[in-house]
Amino acid sequence: MASSRKNRTLFIDSEAVSALSLLKAGLLRPVSALLNSTEAAEVLKTGLLNGSTFPFPFLLAPSGKRNQRILANAKEGETLDLITYGARIVGQLKIDEVFPIDVQERLRQIYGTDNSSHPGVASTKKRLGHYSVAGNYTIDTSPLEKIKKTIDDAKERIGAQHTTAIMMAANPLHRAHERLIRQTLERTDLIVIFLLKPYNNTGLSYDLRHYVMDFFIDNFLPQNRVIIVTLENSYLFAGSNEVILDAIVGNNYGCDRLMIGQNHAGVGMYYDSNANHSVIDYLTGIEINIEIASEYVYCDRCTTLVSTKTCPHGQHHHISYDSDSILELMRTGILPPAVLMRKEISSIILSKLFPERFANIEKLYNAIMPGQGLIEEHSENDFYSELMKLYQTTSLT
Repeated sequence: MASSRKNRTLFIDSEAVSALSLLKAGLLRPVSALLNSTEAAEVLKTGLLNGSTFPFPFLLAPSGKRNQRILANAKEGETLDLITYGARIVGQLKIDEVFPIDVQERLRQIYGTDNSSHPGVASTKKRLGHYSVAGNYTIDTSPLEKIKKTIDDAKERIGAQHTTAIMMAANPLHRAHERLIRQTLERTDLIVIFLLKPYNNTGLSYDLRHYVMDFFIDNFLPQNRVIIVTLENSYLFAGSNEVILDAIVGNNYGCDRLMIGQNHAGVGMYYDSNANHSVIDYLTGIEINIEIASEYVYCDRCTTLVSTKTCPHGQHHHISYDSDSILELMRTGILPPAVLMRKEISSIILSKLFPERFANIEKLYNAIMPGQGLIEEHSENDFYSELMKLYQTTSLT
């Protein structure tokens, strides 16, 4: 992006670029621009902007001593180059207003707490400066425009009347995820899985999670009814506001429904006046129907995956689908039981986590696996998949 070279610069990180791109592409409506001090005060007071729900003021308040000096001395009408820490110009901003913010209060607005033991609070605090800047800006939104076109094309291809968004990390993809997707397919024409792409390297890589989700969709679901798009999982989607932002983004991408689990962050379920309530009941001006799916578990008495709402047996009979625990098994090289993960999926992941793990995969495969009497080449993926079949043999157990 061209610069006059006379402009002063404002350094922003990749999370800020992501948030600014979402805003510019119209995916955060009712917010359509960086908020000034008056608009920010309105959102804080009412939880609304232009009559529609928005959970906290959308502000650009980058940290850094240089940024603080620039903003403290900025003038109305001045143009700043927006630069990433890789020294790449990503946009320009024409200043309308610069105003001070309370960092601790800002953290409470986003996370519902400013306790530094909260991992989101700790990371976001490092990113926040003491000045917010409002004004019109330019930034590349072409990747987001491509996603919108992908969704629009998918809807047109099948003539979808209803399109449901599911925000999912699938880290890793397990049986409860599969049940949620299948249950949703029964009540909608098209599912858009917004696969979360975080700004840290915890868990499986985004590319591997995307590959696994593609494999599942291509091999085990009806054609053309489920698509995957990327959703960069920035600080915007954190804490108590996650479900609200999910609804706003899903709606602006063209989805008229959002499916979430009852343990989804930000739902805030509580019981009052003989009925279940949540934050969803108080959303205003967001034209999307939000459905809350039951929690799924494996019951050793029912011997199948069940909803906690319909299973008559107690929690001591239930195995939960805890992603962190399943991932911990896989990181140690253990093949998760088939009741937790589809063997084809766990085989793909383990073969990627432990490439060339075995000195002679063909010898090992032929030594312990039944065959067809033919000479065949086998991959580590094949090995794990066939090994799971042996685990499931019951005549000697």
